Amino acid sequence: MTELGATPSSLNFFRSLRAENKQFAVIGLGRFGNAVCSTLHSLGYEVLGVDSDEKKVTQALSDRIAAHIVQLDSTEPTALKEAGLFEFDTVIVAIGNYLAASITTTLNLKEGGVTNVIAKASSETHLKILKKVGADHVVFPEREMGYSLARTLTKPSILERFDLDPDHSIVELLVPEKFDGKTIAELELRRKYGLNLLAVGRNEKFEINPQPNERLKQGEAMVVIGSNKDINRLPI
Repeated sequence: MTELGATPSSLNFFRSLRAENKQFAVIGLGRFGNAVCSTLHSLGYEVLGVDSDEKKVTQALSDRIAAHIVQLDSTEPTALKEAGLFEFDTVIVAIGNYLAASITTTLNLKEGGVTNVIAKASSETHLKILKKVGADHVVFPEREMGYSLARTLTKPSILERFDLDPDHSIVELLVPEKFDGKTIAELELRRKYGLNLLAVGRNEKFEINPQPNERLKQGEAMVVIGSNKDINRLPI
């Protein structure tokens, strides 16, 4: 087992969302799994990356895409248990092209007591089977990329979007003109828009949980979480 140590991050976003500690594990470090790992890690959340392929694990360690990286066979329940995967609140199964491994891993995680299992599907049939074995949410990256492209074309101020479920997202967007020069407290994002501000991006770095007295500038980046309906009400 190979591991990269790191200082655990405070998961303030998920504490505010569900009022409980939240950690992520991502099984499968292909392009999709890598993207999920690196995105969550860059936002400051503690992530465990998992793959059975030694080369992918070595590359992930080199790229530092997660707080911890382990090599194991996720189709073996004992291996998952020994690595502590059953203790995670949310596990993302990013094994899309190996149906048997994807389905078995999903089933193992649910039987091991994982509350939220999000699985990647590579076809409609795969999606249906994952649902039947207990996946709490199934993502279809190719289809969702189409949705993302459509949203990008109609909302060019949105830089990145991470869908939590069909109705809620984490969105990185450019600070709109209407917010320019105002403090975070003055914006009252939660009261006016029903959104929580997770981070502000400036000088190519993200500041997690910025102070209420900080002023935003047009052209900077901000990361918010909320319902898609509320996100769409932003003046962008």
